Amino acid sequence: MVRTTAPGTSVEQLAGYLVDRAGQEAIAEELTAWLAGSARFRSFAEVHRDKIRKKLRTAAEPEALRDVRTELNVACLLLADPRIELAFEAYGAGKPGPDLTVIYRGKRSFNLEVTRLHRVPDPARFGATLLAKLRQLPPSAPNAVLVALEGRSAEALDVAAATKALRSKADAKEEPFFIRRGLAGTRDFYERYLRLGGVVAWCESGAGEARAVPWVNRSARIPLPDRELRAVVRCLRNDA
Repeated sequence: MVRTTAPGTSVEQLAGYLVDRAGQEAIAEELTAWLAGSARFRSFAEVHRDKIRKKLRTAAEPEALRDVRTELNVACLLLADPRIELAFEAYGAGKPGPDLTVIYRGKRSFNLEVTRLHRVPDPARFGATLLAKLRQLPPSAPNAVLVALEGRSAEALDVAAATKALRSKADAKEEPFFIRRGLAGTRDFYERYLRLGGVVAWCESGAGEARAVPWVNRSARIPLPDRELRAVVRCLRNDA
């Protein structure tokens, strides 16, 4: 039996494999542009094609699709720096674990969990989001959480205020607050909080330094490597 070759360029064929659901034409067009514009992102997408395809196929709701789009956009931006390589869902697809692992100059540097705020940020709402992400951070490596938000300035997200509020609740032994949000209590919160090396707030439509703003957790058991974090922030500001 002769296998016929799919029409289109290799980029179009890859994009067609990744996005094959009706109603996802907009992300298909955007993804095709990213693949065509970056050979390194194209290689990343090829290696992880089955994982990416599955995430896109299971993103039934528009917000879920935008979440996956954000992950892929972040990966594309980071791979603009030739010193950076990325592993995708290195802890296993469908298992608790960060989305990306940053490998800098061939050395595994830190995990990067990507999330997107669906509403205007405020410390209380972001605190709940952060608690959910703490459950995905492994204990034996540096970890960061990237938070994508709408607007022009990432400074709108007050990470310091949100983490301070969470620690105040833990100091006051407000056990039900943490249990309702999926943790075993205040002790579990502190154990997982110490796994958090930092947070990077990022506005896709921002510009300059305000586009990506890092916050570092000085209490982290394993701190984020400074040089590697700065490289990631430069990529997110699009000035790598």
